Amino acid sequence: MTPAARLSAAIDVLGDIETRRRPAPDALKDWGLSHRFAGSSDRAAIAGLVYDALRRRASAGYVMGEATPRAVALGMLRLERGLDPDAIARLADGARYAPAPLTTAERHALEANSLADAPAHVRGDYPEWLDPSLARVFADERAEEGAALARRAPLDLRVNALKVDREKAAQELAHLSPAPTPWSPFGLRILIEADAKSPPIHAEPAFLKGHVEVQDEGSQLAAVLTGAKPGEQAIDLCAGGGGKTLALAALMDNHGQIYATDFDMRRLAPIHARLARAGARNVQVRTPRRGDRDVLADQAGRADLVLIDAPCTGTGTWRRNPDAKWRVRPGALAERVKEQAGLLDRATSLVKPGGRIAYVTCSVLAEENDDQVRTFVARHPEFAPVAAEESASALGMRANEFLAAVQVSREGLLMTPRRTGTDAFYISLLQCNL
Repeated sequence: MTPAARLSAAIDVLGDIETRRRPAPDALKDWGLSHRFAGSSDRAAIAGLVYDALRRRASAGYVMGEATPRAVALGMLRLERGLDPDAIARLADGARYAPAPLTTAERHALEANSLADAPAHVRGDYPEWLDPSLARVFADERAEEGAALARRAPLDLRVNALKVDREKAAQELAHLSPAPTPWSPFGLRILIEADAKSPPIHAEPAFLKGHVEVQDEGSQLAAVLTGAKPGEQAIDLCAGGGGKTLALAALMDNHGQIYATDFDMRRLAPIHARLARAGARNVQVRTPRRGDRDVLADQAGRADLVLIDAPCTGTGTWRRNPDAKWRVRPGALAERVKEQAGLLDRATSLVKPGGRIAYVTCSVLAEENDDQVRTFVARHPEFAPVAAEESASALGMRANEFLAAVQVSREGLLMTPRRTGTDAFYISLLQCNL
C-alpha cells in the first residue's frame, strides 16, 4: 500500500471507531480481516496512524476547526508527525486510494492555525471533564503533563533476576538495540518508530526462557518501592496476569512466600505459565471460586506486605491506550474509587503489626491516589503513610535523584511520563503501627 492509501485506511478506521463507539483494537482487527491484501507492515503503519490520531484528537481537531476523522488525521500529521502542508497535500491528492484533495479551508488551517491560545485540555489532549481533576494535581503544568501522556511509549522489559542479569539479557536481545532504563535496575528499553511493527518479544528465546518479561519501567519501580525482601510473607491482592507477582518473586529471590489472588478468577489464567517460565517457586496462586470461603482466610494478620495493584481509570497508561482516555466516564471513576476503598479495607485484616500495605494505581487522579489514602487513614488510624524518602531508599544511589523527579506528597509519590519517562504510577506505602 502507498502512504496515501494507508492514510485513507486510517481515516476509515477512525470513522468506524467514532460511529460504532468501539475500542481501536477491535476496529483495526476488523479492517485487517476485510482487507486481507494488506501486509503486516501496512497494518502496522495504519495502526500507528490511528493511534497517533487518537493521541492528538483534541489538539488536531482544534487546529483543523472540526473533529471529523479526516480532520483529526490531517491535523495529527502536522502536530504529531511534523509534516508541512505541502507534504500533507501530497498524501491527500485525490489519486487512486488516496484521501480527497485538501480543501481551501483545510489548507488554511494547516498553514495558519496553532495551539497558542488553546485551553489546557486541548493542548494536553485529554477530555475536558477531567480538567478540574488534573488541575488539582498538576496546576498550571497540566497541559504539559497531558501532552506527555499523549506521546508514544517505548517497549520496556523487566529482566528476571532469578535467571540472568541485565547485561546478559541485553546481549541476548542485542539485535533489538535495548538500552538500560533510567531508574529500574532491572529494566531494558526498546524504542519503536511510529510506523514500525512492534518486535515479537513473545517469540524471542530470551522471553521463552523466562529471562525477560514485558513490563513498563513505572510498574517495575512500583514493585521495587514496596520494599519486598527475601523471607517475607507477601500477598498480591490484585495479581491479575501476574506482572507484579513475578517482580516480587525476583526481589525476594524465591525466599519467603507470596500468595497471589484476584477477585476475578479469569484474570489469573495467564499467571501459572508465567510463573513456570520465570522459575518463580515461592508463589501460591489462590483462585477464588463461586461459593468458596475467603481464599485468604488462613493468612489473616500474617503478611509483611500486602500489594494492592488497584483497579483504576488507567489515566496513567494513556500512552499505550490512547483511545481509552476518550472512553472514560465520570461514572467509571466513581466505581473505581469504591472498589479501591474496599480493597484497602480488606487488606487491613491481612497485615501483621509492623507490616505494610503497598497501594498502587496507574492513575494520575487525586481521587484515586492521595484522596483515597487520606480517607483510608481516617478510617484506619492504625495505619500511617511511610515517608517517600524511606520508600525510595529501595533505589539505592538513585533515590535522591528519583525523589527530585517524581511528585511527592504526604501520602505517596507519583511518576509520570513527563517527570520520569515512565507510564504514570502512584504508590503509597502504609505501615501498620499496632
